Amino acid sequence: MRHARNTLWARMFELPDQPALPLQGRLRVAVVREIAAGRLAEGAPLPSSRELAKLIGLSRNTVTAAYQQLVDDGFLQARPRSGVFVAPGARHAVAAESPRPVAAGGARSGGRLPDWPARVLRSLAGRPTLSKPERWREFAYPFVYGQHDPQLFPTDDFRECCSRSLARAQLEHWTPDFETDDVPDLVEQIRLRVLPKRGVFALPDEVIVTVGAQQAFHLLAEALFDARTRVGFEEPGYPHARNSFSLREPRWVALPVDEQGAVLDALPAVDYVYVTPSHQSPTTVTMSLARRHELLRRAESEDFVVIEDDYESENLHEGIPVPALKSLDRSGRVIHIGSLSKSLSPALRLGYIVASRGLVAELRALRHAMVRHPSAFLQHAYALFLALGHHESHARRVNLAMQERLTLTAQALRQHLPDFAFTLPQGGASIWVNGPAWVDAAELAATARRHGVLIEAGDVFYAQPPYPCPGFRLRLSSIATSKIDAGVQALATAVLALAHARGVERGMAPKSAEAAS
Repeated sequence: MRHARNTLWARMFELPDQPALPLQGRLRVAVVREIAAGRLAEGAPLPSSRELAKLIGLSRNTVTAAYQQLVDDGFLQARPRSGVFVAPGARHAVAAESPRPVAAGGARSGGRLPDWPARVLRSLAGRPTLSKPERWREFAYPFVYGQHDPQLFPTDDFRECCSRSLARAQLEHWTPDFETDDVPDLVEQIRLRVLPKRGVFALPDEVIVTVGAQQAFHLLAEALFDARTRVGFEEPGYPHARNSFSLREPRWVALPVDEQGAVLDALPAVDYVYVTPSHQSPTTVTMSLARRHELLRRAESEDFVVIEDDYESENLHEGIPVPALKSLDRSGRVIHIGSLSKSLSPALRLGYIVASRGLVAELRALRHAMVRHPSAFLQHAYALFLALGHHESHARRVNLAMQERLTLTAQALRQHLPDFAFTLPQGGASIWVNGPAWVDAAELAATARRHGVLIEAGDVFYAQPPYPCPGFRLRLSSIATSKIDAGVQALATAVLALAHARGVERGMAPKSAEAAS
């Protein structure tokens, strides 16, 4: 009987998987969870602190502190010489702190519901975009975007900067309401440490901080686009930018992409051109210097503006990086978008726009109406991260790691998928791969999932995807180095399975120039 009871207690008080919380906080969550579910009824006794500590492998002090906090908050009741019990009204207290249930469709009771599909004027629901399965971490070989490698994250350095920002002497630098402004220290660090590496000089009133590059796209679309606006956009191109711009329903002009970047030969009349010249998304090619000059010459002669998404610019591995378009701009025709947090963790959501001061002033007013400004605490902490040199040293570590992963992936592709073409990029964290003409990457992605492999099918990058669409992207920021070869081998197994299902006999297609070398 005692063994059964102990087993029940151990299962009931199993700590949630929330490593960011201290053990005391996780135990508190477990107790409140059981009260809310009704498995700990009012008046029910809890095991003693000594007993529970032994059952779930915590120190007695941790359990005692968690119990005391729950007593102080009215969830538990301590009775002298009797123990700890669930307090009267505890479940109601939990329910009062939780969102109240609402009937399906949003109505609490019967009645006429709003016709939301008819009311929503600008919908992105159903538009193709980059996405991952909800439980993507359970896949053995995740070649997917938007994740950081916890082994590379500079935990100690970033914790130091956050701790310094919380020091009493630093509070006045980020606790006031900045309204339309940004933390001056971060703007200075962007101007003096980040932009010069891209050959860009900017005054303080020509820089605005954004909640990642994503907000930059949204701000520009809101300020500059409507249904009459003609926007040149790479095909294939970055789906997150395309979707943000599409909220204002501009008139799209497709720009083909070749080995030198966006093709400008047949460019019709446009108002804006959006490009990713550092690492074209998704093909990873770097726009040539000659084509950059040609784009800027035409922007001035034909009176359009270039939106430069400086995607992964700091992750160039070989030689001197090609200068940013903004560094070559002599007439204020380039709007420059950058990200501070991509190489650290996309979850930090810090980016910036560099543009003429008149436009930046408009964007500040527009941002104020949306979110006022990005977190001032995060801006201040990241300014310290930059000032102390942590950003540069972290970028160097990431670049070395990505160079190794790119090399290993290229070797694995040559060995396991010799009939698939690719070009090893100058930098970044991904490889664009083209299969034989019979391969459709969306079908391959679905088959690969069954073999534990996640890839980014190429159709999501196109406004008008071809069928079959043989291109796909292997993103390397989320997969361990030790798993790359096995992951590509598993992908090759998926290719064989797809070929068998399609009744195709795999042949040998010419490799890319790089792959053949």
